[in-house]
Amino acid sequence: MTTLAVDPQPKAAKKEKKAKKDKVALQKHKPMSARTWLRTLAWRHAVAIFAISFALFPFLWMASAAFNNDNDVSNQQLIPPHPGFNNFQILFSNPNYPYTSWIKNSVIIASVTSFLQLAVAASAAYALSRFRYKGRKTTLMTILVVQMFPQLLAIASIYLILADLGKSIPFMHIGNISALIVVFVGGSLGVNCWMLKGFFDTVPQELDESAKIDGASHAQIYFQIILPLVRPVLAVIFLLSFIGAMNEYVLTSIIIGNGNQSHLTVAVGMQGFISSAYQKNWGPFAAGSLMASVPVIALFMFLQRYVVTGLTAGSTKG
Repeated sequence: MTTLAVDPQPKAAKKEKKAKKDKVALQKHKPMSARTWLRTLAWRHAVAIFAISFALFPFLWMASAAFNNDNDVSNQQLIPPHPGFNNFQILFSNPNYPYTSWIKNSVIIASVTSFLQLAVAASAAYALSRFRYKGRKTTLMTILVVQMFPQLLAIASIYLILADLGKSIPFMHIGNISALIVVFVGGSLGVNCWMLKGFFDTVPQELDESAKIDGASHAQIYFQIILPLVRPVLAVIFLLSFIGAMNEYVLTSIIIGNGNQSHLTVAVGMQGFISSAYQKNWGPFAAGSLMASVPVIALFMFLQRYVVTGLTAGSTKG
């Protein structure tokens, strides 16, 4: 009867591997020295602090001017010497500049524009991602090429088109908010469509095939399967569209800038407010600008978890 010799090498290898793991775990729990912290982490903290300070300084300077009762541009300080709410009272009590109507118009235009942009771009992106038809690549390339040209080049054409449409379609004439919303929706279709199309491509098509086997239609697949899976990128596009519509000035001033003061947006109305008397209206202008950021901040806080997820998924999935 022969006996088989047991090779002790596997046991030795396991012991060595365990010893390495214990050493790595000990190094992780070992306190970091000051020299190591300065070499590995200090510069990162310095860059982060600089970036945060660079981003917050304009906001803090605007807030200081908004709460400064002196209303003096030349002697403004980061901490106002005489804080108060006089600038807000002046802003809301001026009958010639209806700030409340400006805020309401801006929020309505931004909300409707963002929703319509999202609906149209998501539908187009779903078709480009899931369907295979003649001219699909040509459509994608056309959208990409059109986005290479700035929208400002089409201002004259947009103005002439709206001037002609206003003769036959009442709500599409110059000075109407509906015309501005239609222009905003069409202007951002290409960028949003490309972003959504790339995100839709990451959703496995096996889900569509399984749903079709179960008898689901394209509408059911789109609304009940695809859209819930891409909620993060939908939130990102909605937020970016909302911010863009709130901050837009050039197109807004051309389309509705010459109308009634109560039909203006915050960007156009505040520009006319500060240009009429710069030194006198600096404090109320800062107060109005500060309040105009509240809807954007509130929306960002509401969509924060979706935004972080969407940006992270987009960076990893491409």
